[in-house]
Amino acid sequence: MLAVISVYLMCFILRFMEYFLLRTDETFWGEAFIHKLLGIVILFAALKVYRLKPAEIGFVKKNVLRRLSEGMAFGLFVFVPAYSVEIFIHIMQGRFEALSVYVSAYSVTGTIGMQTGFLFFLICIAGNIINIIMEEGVFRGLFQKLLEKRYSFFLSAVIGSSLFGLWHIVAPVRSYYDESLSRNGFIANAILLTTTSALVGFKFALMTKLTNSLYMAMGHHFINNVIVNMLHVVSDNGADTFMVVRIAIAQSISFIIVWIWYVRSNRISQAIYEAENSPPPC
Repeated sequence: MLAVISVYLMCFILRFMEYFLLRTDETFWGEAFIHKLLGIVILFAALKVYRLKPAEIGFVKKNVLRRLSEGMAFGLFVFVPAYSVEIFIHIMQGRFEALSVYVSAYSVTGTIGMQTGFLFFLICIAGNIINIIMEEGVFRGLFQKLLEKRYSFFLSAVIGSSLFGLWHIVAPVRSYYDESLSRNGFIANAILLTTTSALVGFKFALMTKLTNSLYMAMGHHFINNVIVNMLHVVSDNGADTFMVVRIAIAQSISFIIVWIWYVRSNRISQAIYEAENSPPPC
């Protein structure tokens, strides 16, 4: 636990500094990526310190492209009904205009920016690749491995996911500091964002456990972020006014599917274990 908290605090302090001092996500780049690059450095330094190999925390060499593809396909699958519901709501209100593809940044007060240049799409993709390597490597890889030395998988996943939820509180804190959120708005956004992120993190932990690698969770995580940044529902009220509904639907569907998969996998494993260890018939 001390090892996990130490690494977490180093990464969190860097995240806090970038959001409040550098504010990279408010610049040309549209993404707070510097602390995540440094987080990757911290991750691999920690592997050296704790004498772990990348494969031991989920960066295995087998089925990399297959697992990434499965994760991305799964992400696209659950966002189809989510976007459909959002569009249907706008149509029922007589406000739907179009689905639009452009690069935006996301803040707790809505999407910001509207870039259509090829370079911005590349920056968005590159930023999200850095993001998934750092967050999945640290939270579902390193932290899970270290915590499971003392705790069960389930408790380790809960602890790691709680830290992942808290990781996302920086954005609403900054919005409150900048006075773009009221006190009540800050409280609501902080609770919503940290709780949702914790549940999503727990889902990623289940996926990592089920596949014995980080890659399916990484693929799914990548699609989660990129599709929100690139594919927008436009109405006469603006873009992505019901984005919260869309994300809630997609994450709920994916969580339920992964949870059923996990429960069924456990039952099958238990049945196999009992069959192999049952006494022979007389």
